[in-house]
Amino acid sequence: MSIATDTFTAWLDVLVDTLDEPGLTGAEIAGRLHLSRFHLDRVISAAAGEAPTALRRRVMLERSAFRLATSRRSILDVGVEAGYGSHEAFTRAFRRAYGTTPRDWRAQPARIRIESVSDVHFHPPGGIRLPAQQKVTAMDLIQRMVEHHIWLTRQLIECARELTDAQLDEPIVLSVEDDPDPSTLRRIISRLVGQMQMWNASMASEEYDFAVEHGESLLSAQRRLDAAAPAFLENVRRAIENGELDDVFVDATCDPPFTCTYGAMVAHVLTFAAHRRTLAVLALDKHGVSRLGWGDPISYLDAPAR
Repeated sequence: MSIATDTFTAWLDVLVDTLDEPGLTGAEIAGRLHLSRFHLDRVISAAAGEAPTALRRRVMLERSAFRLATSRRSILDVGVEAGYGSHEAFTRAFRRAYGTTPRDWRAQPARIRIESVSDVHFHPPGGIRLPAQQKVTAMDLIQRMVEHHIWLTRQLIECARELTDAQLDEPIVLSVEDDPDPSTLRRIISRLVGQMQMWNASMASEEYDFAVEHGESLLSAQRRLDAAAPAFLENVRRAIENGELDDVFVDATCDPPFTCTYGAMVAHVLTFAAHRRTLAVLALDKHGVSRLGWGDPISYLDAPAR
């Protein structure tokens, strides 16, 4: 490592350690690194593309956005924690960064990160996110797995059209649902679609009505999939292409507000969907509809692009 890299790394350590010291000056931070303020500013500005005081102020403002969404602290208290001496000063800075007031952002939170040249950001609950070593492309395996998931769900609906209502509603013994009633193929299909629609709503801080999944027809499931799948895939694609799989979104409709990274959300969806899809294809096979096999992604991923 170079001396500049070592200095930048040490400064990042101090940045994390001093997030709860909003009044700390640039000279005091430089002193903790046994450097002059001039030398520290020159090294950090060269390495990060922004002055250390500006970077620290931005990271603390990002943390304030997170705390507005996930805590009941007053706006003034959150502002003071971010280093602002008054409600007015905090509101001005927050509006410049996020285009809205702290009060309005708390009611409708969105992306926490503030665009910057350094790509160093606050990472909840109390860490720092550094730039990724390399960007993940749109052809990443995660995106292809999501595309497979959407394709197979659509195929399940098509295959299920060949069954009677009694067959659709026949109990499935194994289940991952938190529901006292047994799973059925109808319920699994509705949940596969609803899972994507629910997470679309969560990422937009909108409520999702689970009632639509109760006794849903295949036509309704198909229509919901046609609307939810492109939006879900676009959310995943954008997170991958922008290197934001570890970025955090906040769902303020929950109490307390729920936070999750995009990567964790994708992993959650695909993990639970894999089990539901397997139950669905086995239920279809039991009734003589076997062309989907196990729904294995191997043949889908190795086939020409659809």
